[in-house]
Amino acid sequence: MSNQSNDDISGFEKISNTITTYSGSSPVFLAAIGFILLWAFSGPVFHFSNTWLLIVNTATSIITFLMVFLIQKSQNKESIAVQLKLNELIAANNGASNRLLNIQDLSEEQLNTLYEHYRTLVELTQKAKSNTQSHSVEDAIESAEEDIKNDFLRNEKK
Repeated sequence: MSNQSNDDISGFEKISNTITTYSGSSPVFLAAIGFILLWAFSGPVFHFSNTWLLIVNTATSIITFLMVFLIQKSQNKESIAVQLKLNELIAANNGASNRLLNIQDLSEEQLNTLYEHYRTLVELTQKAKSNTQSHSVEDAIESAEEDIKNDFLRNEKK
């Protein structure tokens, strides 16, 4: 897959990427501290009036409101990118279970059911001797059950 050039990215995407990149930088943090200090030291000049209070309240409310949407957009993009990377790893691994490729689309109840399934799988593989091997879900269950059965048969023979 080739790298996407910046020409393919919309204007809003460029602006939001730039803002989210710079808003988390040290200079922007220091500028915010400077703004708050400037506002605080200007209090006596404006006699700590309601207008003086309103300036910082309004500015921080507007910035917070807009940043929530930019952060969520950035988070959504990051989440999709991580899912695609994980999907690529699952798809490239022959032993992996491909049914996990769309796991992010499952309901919370379905995720809990799958979690319980994997918890049971961990318990089974801990009982088996080959718990260090990597398997697909189906192979691991089959292998663990087979190892437990073999251990049981060996113990009966003794």
